[in-house]
Amino acid sequence: MKGSPGSCPTRYTDTADSLVPPKRKGRAAMAPAEGDAPPPPPPHRSKSSGPSKGKKGGASCIGSVGRWPTIKPKKDLQINRLKGTHLLTVPKFFTSTEAKAFVDIAESMGFTHQGSLGPLKGEAYRDNDRISVTDPLLAQTIWESGIKRIFEDISISGKAAISLNPNIRFYRYTEGQRFGRHIDESIDLGDGSRTQYTLLVYLSGKGTANDSSGQALVGGETVFYDHRGGVVAEVAPVQGLALLHLHGAKCMLHEARIVKKNIKYVLRSDVVFA
Repeated sequence: MKGSPGSCPTRYTDTADSLVPPKRKGRAAMAPAEGDAPPPPPPHRSKSSGPSKGKKGGASCIGSVGRWPTIKPKKDLQINRLKGTHLLTVPKFFTSTEAKAFVDIAESMGFTHQGSLGPLKGEAYRDNDRISVTDPLLAQTIWESGIKRIFEDISISGKAAISLNPNIRFYRYTEGQRFGRHIDESIDLGDGSRTQYTLLVYLSGKGTANDSSGQALVGGETVFYDHRGGVVAEVAPVQGLALLHLHGAKCMLHEARIVKKNIKYVLRSDVVFA
């Protein structure tokens, strides 16, 4: 799968993870959907999604050895590619034990609310909780556990995938929270390397051990749209499922739908090319 994404035509940085694409006819849906609550209060804003230097509070920190669960190498991954897109899904990328351990650790670290100024100010509607951790070892472990093999036959403008962004983010969506339609920004990490794919791993969702006890996640689907606003794909959160999609200039417009019941947890990083 080849492509040649460049820089985004309009760069409205949305607190390190996303931006609203330029306005076009037929894209009025970028504003909050009818009946939704107004955008939450603006949070502290940062300039990029590159590795964080760390700051006071629960939002950002430097990772430490021994903090994270053991991630086993995955030998027989099923890679699903949506025809005509740069969208891939990988079931059971994390085991249930691995996913739950990440949730427990993230909760022990403490989340910080992440809002936005909203579409009228050039930012995607955003209402979730977030942790940002800079941990090259964790990024390498996840990369080596299976992501590396997924990208062996994928090049972009003659460049190959070499690693994951060491900036690892954890997202938490409680009931009523969502992330409006947006695109993910490609980030220049220096030395000729640049992020080109978003990696999301759902840490909760269908398949969670306590589904039968009434604690199953309802809502929170990741939905992708074409340039006319038509639905291209709808990915329901399944515990352990990895979702990968091209970002930057060729990023598909997408959203995280509102969580209707229980809590959605996600691990986020980016695939780096050089």
